[in-house]
Amino acid sequence: MVAHGNELRHQAVALCRAGVRNAEVARRLGVPLGTVGYWLHLDRAERGECPGRPAPSCPRCDGSTLDEAAYSYLLGLYLGDGHIIQYSQHRVPSLMITCSEEWPGLMDEAERAMRAVFPQNKTCRVRRTGCRNVKVYSKHLWCMFPQHGAGRKHERRIVLEPWQQAVVDGHPWEFIRGLIHSDGCRITNWTTRTVAGERKRYEYPRYFFTNKSGDIRELLSDTLDKVGVEWKVTRRGKDPYNISVARRESVALMDRFIGPKY
Repeated sequence: MVAHGNELRHQAVALCRAGVRNAEVARRLGVPLGTVGYWLHLDRAERGECPGRPAPSCPRCDGSTLDEAAYSYLLGLYLGDGHIIQYSQHRVPSLMITCSEEWPGLMDEAERAMRAVFPQNKTCRVRRTGCRNVKVYSKHLWCMFPQHGAGRKHERRIVLEPWQQAVVDGHPWEFIRGLIHSDGCRITNWTTRTVAGERKRYEYPRYFFTNKSGDIRELLSDTLDKVGVEWKVTRRGKDPYNISVARRESVALMDRFIGPKY
């Protein structure tokens, strides 16, 4: 790479200010056209005239508006199947929500929530075997998701900040929906009963949420209590991984606000 001195840069900027086209400046001074454009950009930036986009705002840093309903849903997705990562080749971290290929509607919902919470940042989908990662890049992910940390979520303490709890309290169904859409499901269970001496099959819908983190399960169960949904813990062996909603009234309430994935 050829290093050009400040004197040559000042000459180029002076010619551009005088109305000489960038290509002509590059020809006269014997420098690449792109270098002239870069010098002109730096000059405009130093004088506060750079036409670039403003830096993305952040509700936590500068008090910008937060779509709380979308954030509550996205927080549920993050606590279930999301993680924040920053690769060495990228300048900013990314929030990644992993969605099965079987649920294209879930990908759409995740992307809509990301756009609502981070309106100045672009989203993308990265194909993986059997799934896609829905992603958004932002320097403010650490501000918006302080639960991020080293190691797996179930191996560290997960507690909501007071401002996050206030958002969840204001939009509990969106939070529940995010958790169920990430690590939950709606299934049809069946059993058999004897009716008038005849053995009959009986089917009933049920919601499950499975997560190794006791803290995350508690966040869901506390929120279910607040909206009047009855639940119980079911175990996988000795481990209490599952929260189950099976009572008819509670399932009907969940169907009204959550519904199956699609």
